[in-house]
Formats: sequence, C-alpha cells, structure tokens
Amino acid sequence: MASLSGLSHLGSRSLRNRVLARAEDKARGSTSSSSSSFPSQQQRAQPNSENQLEELTPKSGSCDPLCSLDETSSRDFVAAYQPKTDFLKALAIIAAITTGAVAINQSWVAANQDVAMALLFGIGYAGIIFEESLAFNKSGVGLLMAVSLWVVRSIGAPSTEIAVSELTHASAEVSEIVFFLFGAMTIVEIVDAHQGFKLVTDNITTRKPRTLLWVVGFVTFFLSSILDNLTSTIVMVSLLRKLVPPSEFRKLLGAVVVIAANAGGAWTPIGDVTTTMLWIHGQISTLPTMKGLFVPAAVSLAVPLALMSLTSEVNGKGQDSPNLLASEQMAPRGQLIFSVGIGALIFVPVFKALTGLPPYMGMLLGLGVLWILTDAIHYGESERQKLKVPQALSRIDTQGALFFLGILLSVSSLEAAGILRELANFLDAHIPNAELIASTIGVVSAIIDNVPLVAATMGMYDLTSYPQDSEFWQLIAYCAGTGGSMLVIGSAAGVAFMGMEKVDFFWYLRKVSGFAFAGYAAGIAAYLAVHNLPISLPTTLAEVPFLSGS
Repeated sequence: MASLSGLSHLGSRSLRNRVLARAEDKARGSTSSSSSSFPSQQQRAQPNSENQLEELTPKSGSCDPLCSLDETSSRDFVAAYQPKTDFLKALAIIAAITTGAVAINQSWVAANQDVAMALLFGIGYAGIIFEESLAFNKSGVGLLMAVSLWVVRSIGAPSTEIAVSELTHASAEVSEIVFFLFGAMTIVEIVDAHQGFKLVTDNITTRKPRTLLWVVGFVTFFLSSILDNLTSTIVMVSLLRKLVPPSEFRKLLGAVVVIAANAGGAWTPIGDVTTTMLWIHGQISTLPTMKGLFVPAAVSLAVPLALMSLTSEVNGKGQDSPNLLASEQMAPRGQLIFSVGIGALIFVPVFKALTGLPPYMGMLLGLGVLWILTDAIHYGESERQKLKVPQALSRIDTQGALFFLGILLSVSSLEAAGILRELANFLDAHIPNAELIASTIGVVSAIIDNVPLVAATMGMYDLTSYPQDSEFWQLIAYCAGTGGSMLVIGSAAGVAFMGMEKVDFFWYLRKVSGFAFAGYAAGIAAYLAVHNLPISLPTTLAEVPFLSGS
C-alpha cells in the first residue's frame, strides 16, 4: 500500500510539472504576441498565467487532456475502493451461480419447481432491494430474474409446448402494458419539451411546502380517476421536476403522487387496471363502486398527507420552493401541443369504450397523432429538432420500462406455475373472514403485483359466492389498488416513480411506507363505517348514462 501511495505521489508531481510547463508556454506565447501593440497587457500576463494554471490543474475525479489515464484511474480506485461492497457483490454472484447450477439439474427442478422458482424470485427480489449496496442495476436484475424463472418453468412444465404457450400469453399481456408505458412517457416528454406544463405549473401559485403537498396530492387523486394511475404518475412526476429542484422534499412529493395515484385509481372502473379487470368481468359496476369507494380512497390519501405535513421536510425546516419555469419560455405552439397531448391521454379510456380494443392502442393512436402534428408544425425548423418525437424517444426512461418488463414477466411466471393460486388458496383456508382476506391481499400486493393476485382471486371466488358489488369485491378493488402504495415496487405507479426519480427501495420504506400503511388501514375502516350508513347520491348524478350503466 505504501508503494502504491508513493507511485500515486510521483504521478501527481509529474502531472503537475507538465501542467505548469503548459501554462507557462501558453502565457509566454500570449505575452509575446501582444507586446508590440498592447504593452499594457504584459503587466497582466503573470496573473493570467496563474489563472490558467488554476484552470488547467485537474480537480478530483477529472483528468486533463495531457494527464495519464492510468494515474487518474489509480487515484480514483484508491479513493473509491470499498471492500465491504465488493464482498456483498461476491456473495450475490456466488448465490446466483449456485442457483443456476441447481437449476441445471433438470430432474430436481422438475420435482421441486415451486421451491426453485421461489428461491430464484427471492434472490432477484433481494437484488432489487439492495440495488444501492450491490451497485447492480435493477433493470438488469429484473431481466435476469424473469428469464431464469421462465427457464425453470419450462423445465417443470408438463411439456415445453405448454410453457411456450404460457409465455406467449404472458408476453402479450405484459407487452400491452409496456407499449402503454412507452406511449405515455413519449407523449409527456413531447409536452415537456414544448414547456407545455407551464400552463399547469403557472396556476399552482403556492410555493409553501405544506400547501404544495396537499395540492399535488389531490390534483393527482382526481387526475388518476380520469386517467389511469400509471399515466397520472408519469405526468405529475414530470410536473414536479418543473416545480421543485432536486431535493428530499421533491422525493417526498413524488411519493405523495404514488399514494394519490393509487388512491384515485381505486374508486373508478377506469382508474386502475385491477378495478378495470373487476369491472369488465362483472364483479363491480360503475355507480356503486364510485359511491362506495370514493370516501375510503380519499381517506387513504388524506391521512398520509396529514402525517407528512408534520415531518421536518415539510413543516418548518424546508424553504419555499422556487418556480423553475419562471425564467423559461414556452416553445412555439406549446399550448397546442399541451392540449393535444393531454387530450390524447384522456381519450384513451374513451377509445377503449368505443372500440373495445386494449388501452395501449388508444395510447399509440395519440402518439401517432402527436408525431404527425409535431412534424407538420416544425417542418423546416432544423433548430427545433429536439421538439420532435424521434428526439423525445431518445430521452424517455427506457431503463425504467425494461425494469417494469422484467418484474411483470417474473410475476407472470409465478402465476403460470400456480404459485399465486396456491397462495390465494392458503389465505382462503386460514382466513375465513372476507374482509380480512381482502385486507391481506392488499398487503401482499405491496410485495407481488396486484394484477395476478386479483386474477387469482377472481378465479377462486365466482359471482355465486359473492354477487356483483358485494362488500368483498369492492374491498378487493380498494385494497388491491391502494395496498401497493406501501412499498415502492408494489404498484405500477411506484415502479414508474422509482425509475424516473431514481428512488431506492429503503428510502421509500423508511420515509413513506408507514404513512401509506396508516392511510390504507384508515381507508378500510372508513369503508366499513360508510358501508353500514344510508348514503344516496343526487338523482341527476344517477341519471348520467355512463354512471348508471353496469
């Protein structure tokens, strides 16, 4: 270690000598060239050379064009070397290799498929949770986990053809969500490039942290009831980037967006994929769902907001947030792009209702319209290429979408193997109370994706056991929608927020999970209380065609 330090010192001295020589030569040349016509500049040559020396001297972690990359790399390696982290990485790699070696033993996997898949899922899940400690990108871990789980499934399935059929079905469902995500992110990015969100942020005049917390929460809540929670999260997190500079408070606001998006999506049939599933299959209908779940959903948001308002990041210690868009100008036709972009997002559920096609088709339709529009209005404007769709595609969070792909494919493998169905049967056998089953499913949905859990629940209980709009199905819609807020990876909104703001699992667990759980429990209590009270809606609301239909 001493010899390494000596070499580093010697390299630094040699580097400084070369920088000094370069600065002196440059100062000498500058002085001689200007001495004949401007003698007074000679007196400033010495200070200039000192300034040039300061500019040319490499700072920590950087390298001057004349310096040796090996010397800089050595210094960086010595400064960044972390034996503990390397040891954890080594353990993770050894565990992955061991699991892979076991998976190669096809006879063991065929006889113990559930154990092998649970082991693989546990290791992959740990890799995602400890991403910061292991320095493994969660997208790569998610993709490796997905492929490994499907390899085990192909070995344990009755035949390879069955596994391929299951994978094809799962890929179709997952691709719909990924295409939807790509379309929504691109539309939001185009609107953002045109500074279209100034129309919204300029109307949010408050910069007080506590007030901003509530405003962002309830704007997201109602936006998510019209759009889906994933799109609402993408839109609102993009807005937050314009309202608040990078800080702990902005992360907290992003977490509020996740809670509010999940809560807002739970009380309308089109606000969350799980409520849409229950609506399409006839377990719930429009008006009773909105009437029965609005108050619990609002309570599940209001309680975390009230508790967060008491934290140091919001109450007293945080300064007023500046408006980052105050000095920015909206791009030409920014209002038009904003109107078309948001209109395209809102039109998605309308498109689905009119055509019966999946929502991602409506999202791709909106993206196509916006693509043609931006090409037309910016035709011949070479300096505004960044405002067009091709440039927007290069700026969207592809890494986050691939992480989402890996997670969904992994969960679909567990569903194909019947592991999730076994979990639902276990709950049914040990928790006979319907309210407790629904509440437990909500808690489990914070760990495992709520879509297959709800799908398994729909397969376990038919409409003869629990009729349409019964307390059980409404609680399933509420719990599966809001339970995912308790962990950052428990919902599509949380995964999107995690990717966009680079939030790690433990930060969310430490800062937000307790508040989300308090809101979740308060919402269940509010539902049970309201369910036994006579509540009637205005006659005019009941006569709305969209609401009165089942």
